[in-house]
Amino acid sequence: KARFTSIEMLFRNVFPTILIWTSSSLLLLSKNDVNAFTFMNKLQTNSVPSRVDHHLHQTKVDKDTVASEGDRCIQNVGLQKSLAQVNVELRRNLLSFAVAASLFLAPNVNEINNPTEILTHHPPTVLAADYGSFSEEQKVVAEAWRIVDNNFIDRTFNNQDWFQIRQDAVVKHKYKNIQEARDEIDKIVGSLGDKYTRYLPPAKYRSIVDAATGTLAGVGVEISSDKTTGKIFASDVEPSSPALNGGIKKGDIFLEVDGTRMDDGFATPDDVASKLRGPEGSRVGIVMERDGNVKDFILTRKPITITSVRSYISESSGSGKVGVIRIKSFSGTTADTVKSTLADLKNKGAEKFLIDVRGNPGGLLPGGTDTAGLFLEANKPLVFVVDKKGVVDAQSTFQDGMVLDAPLVVLVNGNTASAAEVMTAALKENGRATIVGEQTFGKGIIQTIRQLSNENGGVAVTVAKYETPQHNNINKQGISVDITAACVDEDAGKCVPASAFKKL
Repeated sequence: KARFTSIEMLFRNVFPTILIWTSSSLLLLSKNDVNAFTFMNKLQTNSVPSRVDHHLHQTKVDKDTVASEGDRCIQNVGLQKSLAQVNVELRRNLLSFAVAASLFLAPNVNEINNPTEILTHHPPTVLAADYGSFSEEQKVVAEAWRIVDNNFIDRTFNNQDWFQIRQDAVVKHKYKNIQEARDEIDKIVGSLGDKYTRYLPPAKYRSIVDAATGTLAGVGVEISSDKTTGKIFASDVEPSSPALNGGIKKGDIFLEVDGTRMDDGFATPDDVASKLRGPEGSRVGIVMERDGNVKDFILTRKPITITSVRSYISESSGSGKVGVIRIKSFSGTTADTVKSTLADLKNKGAEKFLIDVRGNPGGLLPGGTDTAGLFLEANKPLVFVVDKKGVVDAQSTFQDGMVLDAPLVVLVNGNTASAAEVMTAALKENGRATIVGEQTFGKGIIQTIRQLSNENGGVAVTVAKYETPQHNNINKQGISVDITAACVDEDAGKCVPASAFKKL
């Protein structure tokens, strides 16, 4: 009788309290904090496949998500059952639940004088707090933490107690203003030891979105900074743009934009870009320096379509008419643009082709693989993408390309990176192209870019790595060239010897 009385006490006192405690603690994670709920869901379903959103840097962009290089090919499958990846509060509550359950099943359960003391001996780190009680600053820090937690490829988080970081930065930390919260996000993300996983302030995030979507209202200049002097200059000018029509030239140095100094040593290219953008039809004043002389411009902003692909016929190599395709970066439309460009170059008499990706930092991974596919037969390997769980996505061509036999050269340099390297490796290792130039940069990892709410910028997170068709890891190593040629000439044909154009 005493034994059944104790059991009855457990059902009446312990279990309802445990359920209330566990449920209220889950509220601490917030209604939107999917980690704890995902864990519980995984325990129930035993498999939760998830797909990292189809990439921005990438083809599709919406208000909430800008996904990055190669995300569409990442398929996260399988069950991750490590309690180490559950929130601290949830872990401790589950532990207490297990203790209570084991005591209930023990032969001496009738010896428990006060079953509810199980709870008092194992209190949660922080009593349940509704997510709604968090300040806006705490919420955005929690949001950034969650994005990294869901996607970062290094599941040790640089050997840190990742959940304790959340506890300190979200639950315990009170912020005076939103800038403090942004600084904390930058600190948290910076602690991961991956320079590509980083916080993107609002201006930087907007620049990436504008570049990836291909259209914006501005004046049509590409902006870079000199690593030696720190000066910000126009590295390129779009054809038929307000900048070109107004007289700005490639190499002009920005001194002032819309009344804000840009030569103070603190301004960045993103700061300049932010000032140059504005409503269509509005005007912007620009002060530039050219050859030591100061020049003033007043330009009218208009929608700009960024030209990432340009083409021309070159006869500089001494090997006849060469169709040159200059790709500045890869987007969702790059392959289609190259396809139409190839047809145009063929009509102009090109029998050999040169792809110039010098200085191409990458962009959308599918843009690189789809472009490589235009020169390859069906069923040729393009790239192997390995996600955070070690799942490998092998990508191959699914149909014959449009240029299979013509001699092909890819011109690269030390700033050819990421998706541009994927394309280069696919053409090289399938024996389709001769690689000319300098050893490439060596970026063999893939990022996703996610927007933070309320115009707080975004977070870039490394989500996967890739291997070349021959399973080479080029990260921090780059791709070697077949013919070395250090060349900065605008006419890429002048950089390539006639001997490079041969059928392989």
